[in-house]
Amino acid sequence: MSEASSETPADARSDARLLTSRHVLLLAALTFFWGMNWSVMKIGVRELPPLWFRFLGLLLGCAVLYLYARLRGIGLGVARRHWSRIALLALPNMIIWYLVAIIAIAMLPSGRAALLAYTMPIWAALIGAFFLGERLALRTWFGVASALAATVLLVAGEWDALAGRPLGVALMLFAAASWGAGTHLLRRMPLAVDTLVLTFWMMALTTVVLLGASWLFERAAWEWPHGLQWLPILYNAVFVLGLCNVLWFALARSLPPVASGLSGMLIPVVGVCSGMVLLGEAPVLGDIVALLLILFALATVVWPARVRAVGPRP
Repeated sequence: MSEASSETPADARSDARLLTSRHVLLLAALTFFWGMNWSVMKIGVRELPPLWFRFLGLLLGCAVLYLYARLRGIGLGVARRHWSRIALLALPNMIIWYLVAIIAIAMLPSGRAALLAYTMPIWAALIGAFFLGERLALRTWFGVASALAATVLLVAGEWDALAGRPLGVALMLFAAASWGAGTHLLRRMPLAVDTLVLTFWMMALTTVVLLGASWLFERAAWEWPHGLQWLPILYNAVFVLGLCNVLWFALARSLPPVASGLSGMLIPVVGVCSGMVLLGEAPVLGDIVALLLILFALATVVWPARVRAVGPRP
């Protein structure tokens, strides 16, 4: 959850020199774990009610971050005056994202869900242009058109797919747009709170909301996980919400922005490939074309003039 940054070509060359082999390995790990998680979540929501599954993962993820903070001697206390802003930041960045996205994942093939989720930079660019007075470069408008074309292809595929529903596409796009709006809030609402502390409390608030939503809509289907059902929950808690957060914090101040943007572009590719390997999903031609269009769209937004670092997701 880093602030957007801008760079000149000279800055980009300097950043490239700062990208060590250790950075490459850690970025590869982040991209792999985040990308694989789309298939893992799909497995999870097949075994358990989606909101209940997401709640359990967040609950254990909070425990992992708490233990990490204690080991590092980082206090998690927050001044009372900050709570309203923390809640406001949590709403689009985590609460809406986690709530809506997990419902959409239950409706969609994991590869399509990953592709739609990573239209986020496009939505962020549009929100900035239409509501915040930001000027977009011509190439960004080409990227917007490319992302819209990809969305049309994916929607058309869902109309014909027996296992999919267009509602899932709409929900995932809404979740991505919420995440995009949240990135603007993070940049425009400075908060004197450590990133780890902010992330922990936003996750904690989201955990409470997910529990309430699951109780309202799923409590008749609640069951305590058993056996292999724990694997996707633990994967989310330990690797995605725990390890990946910790790795991201370790890299945040030294990571070249271009590299972080490239990592974000590769996550949906890993998501599509993992769906093929783990779930036997077979992308049709429209899915492959949509993947290429979305990669092009992301490139117009994140490479190399203005880059938003992709925070821990999903």
